[in-house]
Amino acid sequence: MGYGGVVRVSTGIRELDDALEGGVPRGSWVAITGEPGTGKSIMCMHFAWAGLNAGDPVVYVTTEAEFRDVMRQARMFGMDFEKFKTYDIASRAEPGETPNIVVIDIFGLLKIARQLSESQEEQGEEVARRRRFAVLDIETLTAAIHEAYRILGVLREEKARTPYRHVRLIIDSISAFWADKPAMARKYSYELKIATHRENVTAYLVSQYAMTTKSTFGFGLEHIADGVLHLWMDDVESSKEVRRYMIIKKMRMTNHARTAFKLEIIPGKGVVLEKLR
Repeated sequence: MGYGGVVRVSTGIRELDDALEGGVPRGSWVAITGEPGTGKSIMCMHFAWAGLNAGDPVVYVTTEAEFRDVMRQARMFGMDFEKFKTYDIASRAEPGETPNIVVIDIFGLLKIARQLSESQEEQGEEVARRRRFAVLDIETLTAAIHEAYRILGVLREEKARTPYRHVRLIIDSISAFWADKPAMARKYSYELKIATHRENVTAYLVSQYAMTTKSTFGFGLEHIADGVLHLWMDDVESSKEVRRYMIIKKMRMTNHARTAFKLEIIPGKGVVLEKLR
């Protein structure tokens, strides 16, 4: 319990928790923004790892890499996800026991998209055809997340929309769902938030920055997010080295740190933050 009665969720990074009065307010949607190579995905690993060790079920959506590669990288930073039961939603078989992590990758989204197509065939062949390969689609993502809740056993009944237990949701990256229509980012963000935002779900949403404009790829996510953690690096051609940084741009219900941190990625530890002098 944090200040003002706000329940806080650990980010898995001690310095960041301290800068957030103990962590992210439970039920928040937190956007992790920045260009490639700044450490966004590793911050997601920390968030998931902290949740698993606290007993929170995790839904891990990965559009950028296969989850086995996520686990391999996490192990290099001292986070062994193999200690926990993992279930891939693309699997044809039901899990033998309740997992700790449900993984949703491109193949899992394809499976859900096909199921949605089949369920909508009575609406006409044209509707079903349009849905058949709508893999990177908000409706598909929403259905996949709900299926993950069912598999994790956090719904009191199958049609319930709200988990009765706290769940950590990671989407790395959300930008993939409007890659072909960046102007629709705000609309799609609202659709996803209306469908999945719940008091018992704390989410990390990774948003890529366009290399050309140095701004979010798709305008709108930062406006509906409860918090924004922005990562960046110095221009490597000028600095001749990789120097990474992070700043908390906003976090509702939190008197957060206002100054930037130097961000290091260290083998065996992962992300380590140091306040700039």
